Amino acid sequence: MFLCFWLALVAQTAETFATNPGVKVRLTDKGLEYGRQLGIVSMQQKLKSIKIQDISGTERVSPIGKVKYSLTNMQIVNVGLPKSSVDLVPRTGVRLSIGNAFLGLHGNWRVKYLKVIKDSGSFDLNVNGLTITSSIAIKSDETGRPAVSIMNCGAIVGSASIKFHGGASWLYNLFKSFIDKALRNALQRQICPLVADAVSDLNPHLKTLNILAKVDQYAEIEYSMVSSPSVSNSSINLSLKGEFYNIGKHQEPPFTPAGFSLPPQANDMLYMGISAFTANSAAFVYNKAGVLSLYITDDMIPQGSPFRLNTRTFGVFIPQIAKQYPGLMMKLLVKTVKNPIITFEPNNMTIQATATVTAYAVQPNTTLSPLFVLNLESSVSTHVFVSGMKIAGSVMLNEMNLTLGTSYVGQFQVKDAFCDESLQALLASIQTNYNPYLQVGSLDRIFQVVLKMVVLPKLNAQLAKGYPLPTVGKMRLVNTQIQVLKDYMQIGTDIQFTG
Repeated sequence: MFLCFWLALVAQTAETFATNPGVKVRLTDKGLEYGRQLGIVSMQQKLKSIKIQDISGTERVSPIGKVKYSLTNMQIVNVGLPKSSVDLVPRTGVRLSIGNAFLGLHGNWRVKYLKVIKDSGSFDLNVNGLTITSSIAIKSDETGRPAVSIMNCGAIVGSASIKFHGGASWLYNLFKSFIDKALRNALQRQICPLVADAVSDLNPHLKTLNILAKVDQYAEIEYSMVSSPSVSNSSINLSLKGEFYNIGKHQEPPFTPAGFSLPPQANDMLYMGISAFTANSAAFVYNKAGVLSLYITDDMIPQGSPFRLNTRTFGVFIPQIAKQYPGLMMKLLVKTVKNPIITFEPNNMTIQATATVTAYAVQPNTTLSPLFVLNLESSVSTHVFVSGMKIAGSVMLNEMNLTLGTSYVGQFQVKDAFCDESLQALLASIQTNYNPYLQVGSLDRIFQVVLKMVVLPKLNAQLAKGYPLPTVGKMRLVNTQIQVLKDYMQIGTDIQFTG
């Protein structure tokens, strides 16, 4: 099955884009070796299915004269492929070689000679020194998915030894060279078609390559290739588009991928580089879909928190709110005003977001009365990890800056807002239980607590669902490491296939 994976990745799609990739993949010698192991198991099963038609003929054997013979019910009982290799041919493709293979065959024999004498028995044929070489062509099918076929194949059957059982087996010893040749030719004609069938059997698996992978109801990610693969003596380097799109509407973002290169590593089977472009295309898609916004209500604040989302609490910092809207609950709308910017630096992935926070008083008839609009600049650090066949993450607040944008209740201070002694205990409790670094008496610190208690958990819940990586069939990543580098993150992993 792993053979499917690397053939799928090497395949070119029908359309080639003149652009830098968002995702790069490198398959190493270690990965190819795993693919060879799985491929040889499949090839061995195919060779066991060889069906040889009955063989009959007439040979002149001295001193008896003409002998009519037939070989029937022939079946392969043993196949061994002790030596094989899958080699990369730079700038060309893939070559499969099998050497020193052997086959065991069992069948029945029957003869008639001197016009009236008949005899029968069984025989065993052992073939050694079987050699198979083939080149694999990789292209795209009508759907733009990869398809594989044999370009050329050669099979040579080496030495053979035959042993007859029962009846006048001495007779066969007189002309077994004819029988050996007939059986070797029959086997040789069968091998390459079976190799071609084994390669063709990969195509249904290749169709599972998630060239367009759905993320959720808003987004999908495209993994089509943007250029031909680069084949070297030791690896296959692939360039995938790696771009998020709104479902059903593929609009390009106002930025393009920057070039990046994977380091020359070979300890893992597979290396995958995911660029900042891919992450930023996701931010563009979700912002365009209008989902980077959140209404915050009091029931979203933990019950144990002494801070409540109402005009009484905010009235301490902004007295005119308590006077104009006494005893009302409040609602906050946090909404991005432009695309978040995601940057990758060594060991650090950061998201910079510009948003507004609009505060409303909730009237008894549920209408919303605007109170003020704050401008929010925030920075979060992101921890990324691989979960199954998805890449996921979580964020932690680095810094936040609030400034007053618009006030519907008169001017007030966002930073170092005054609060009387009656609220000192409230803020001290918040400081103790929710933010030990809270600056007591600061309105913007109150919003920092709200951000940490409500907004970031919501964001982390979404990020934990993960985003699909390119995959084929029942592929599983093993011993995975992830590293954030300059302008991209790198996943190093081994591969296993199940089922």
